[in-house]
Amino acid sequence: MVRTASAAGSRTGKVVHGTGRRIRKATSAEGAGESGLAKLIELHALNSFGDMLITVALASTIFFSVPTGEARGRVALYLLITMAPFAVLAPVIGPLLDRLPHGRRAAMAMSMLARAVLAWTMAGTVAGGGLALYPEALGVLVASKAYGVVRSVVVPRLLPSRLSLVKANSRVTLAGLLATMVAAGVGGLLHLIGPGWPLRGAFLVFVIGTLMAFHLPHKVDSAKGEQRAVLHAEVHGDAAAGAGAAPAGAARDAAAPKPPKASLRTVGPSVILALRAMSALRWLVGFLVMFLAFLLREEPIGGLKPTLALGLVALAAGTGNALGSVLGSWLRTRGPETTVTAMLLLATCATAAAALWYGVVTVIVVAAAAGVAASLGKLALDALIQRDVPEAVRTSAFARSETLLQLSWVAGGAVGIVLPLNGVLGLSLAAAVVGLVFLWTLRSLFRVGLRRHSAAPRVA
Repeated sequence: MVRTASAAGSRTGKVVHGTGRRIRKATSAEGAGESGLAKLIELHALNSFGDMLITVALASTIFFSVPTGEARGRVALYLLITMAPFAVLAPVIGPLLDRLPHGRRAAMAMSMLARAVLAWTMAGTVAGGGLALYPEALGVLVASKAYGVVRSVVVPRLLPSRLSLVKANSRVTLAGLLATMVAAGVGGLLHLIGPGWPLRGAFLVFVIGTLMAFHLPHKVDSAKGEQRAVLHAEVHGDAAAGAGAAPAGAARDAAAPKPPKASLRTVGPSVILALRAMSALRWLVGFLVMFLAFLLREEPIGGLKPTLALGLVALAAGTGNALGSVLGSWLRTRGPETTVTAMLLLATCATAAAALWYGVVTVIVVAAAAGVAASLGKLALDALIQRDVPEAVRTSAFARSETLLQLSWVAGGAVGIVLPLNGVLGLSLAAAVVGLVFLWTLRSLFRVGLRRHSAAPRVA
């Protein structure tokens, strides 16, 4: 027995070691190891793993442990107590992080440490599901979104010469999705021990993540040549004219007005086009998450059990996200405006089909289509920011766009909570919203034109 156990342990160790080597080889490919991108990929996988463990603990307490009517009230309360303050705090996250350009590693570490402390605290209160759980969940949400913003602005700093931003973001996103899938199973097993154990597991994961954040390369904290970007600021004609009419020589330097603050709106319409389209897609994802979660639990489709129906939809959405990340690398997005518009069309057609022929297949298809569209559309938006936004404000632009997309998800989730549980009604509303944004985006696409810059920064 001892020899058998020893042999089994040895084989397990070899499998784990071999798997670790293959993962490290995959994350370090094409120069990602030398540039430090591999370390960010591993850190993001750890972040996604911990977030999923917290999600499992909260879902089991707020959603699955009570009847549907009470669960809907609990989730509505969760949105009110956590999402409403977050809607106020989220616009502040970007400007606040702009003031910490030399402390990005510390910011990522603090977001991990904050979630570790909160996860440990929540482990003692999650069983009761009392009101104390909601402010703690708000803290986790804010810390998680702050990490997401910093991660978005860090990726360009770690971009290898052999990789594009599209491919790098695709690799980071895919690692997070794979970690999320593994964490869902681990969280379910830990929940069998007790409702607080997924949170204790998250505590351990985030403590490790805190330490890993400081192992990112020092150039992550470099802010050379950066400025702050303001999403809705305009360049006033008088300021621009004054800048052009400044006198020459030393008097010119003294008389020239301060240049207008760089902004996303002034760097070209393509970024605004993609940002509007991605906001609609994130709205759709948030809506489907909340609406289908309650709809399928209250009215299972195709004679399936509620748990099985929810599992199939979640699997389809996760597969769609992963497929979008893979396609982003494989398609080598050379026409980002066209790509993001096509993703809106895909989401509109899938949602409309699900509304017209409501059933198991169409609901699964719309979940997968939303996952593909949101994932690939985000990669296209990243490519446009890299192409059209000047280097001086590019990292700040990532922060602003990420904050807006997060708020769009919140808005979609809120609509999904308050809408009556009628599949045809809900999916028809979603199709109408996304369809209107698609027509708006299509009109903007014709005005912008399919630009192809030979000297533009690489996007593929």
